[in-house]
Amino acid sequence: MAKYVNAKPRHLESKLQQACVSWFNIQYPKETIFAIPNGGKRNALEAKIMKGEGVLAGVSDLFIMKPSKNYSGFFIEMKIGKGKLSEYQKEFLKKAQNKGYKTAVCYSLDDFTKEVNNYMK
Repeated sequence: MAKYVNAKPRHLESKLQQACVSWFNIQYPKETIFAIPNGGKRNALEAKIMKGEGVLAGVSDLFIMKPSKNYSGFFIEMKIGKGKLSEYQKEFLKKAQNKGYKTAVCYSLDDFTKEVNNYMK
């Protein structure tokens, strides 16, 4: 990842997320993972439209649509470096856990692969 040192943190997180999704699709080709594109800068009109469409602050970046023995599915929040969860993200993860979903915050491809492999067992 050294070639992305000068990239903005958001782009680093995007590159990490892309690598994680690619890995998942190779390892678990019959399963479904998808992104929830909640973040990013938008003008006031776009933000109003998206809120009306149901965009919710704090929703995790990725969702694995596979129930397990103990969980209804798996929400994953991606972070880079010393990235911290917002209060909205903390609140969402807590709500998801209370509703029977597995949740994780992943800071690297290694974090992601360990969490996913443990979940998929």
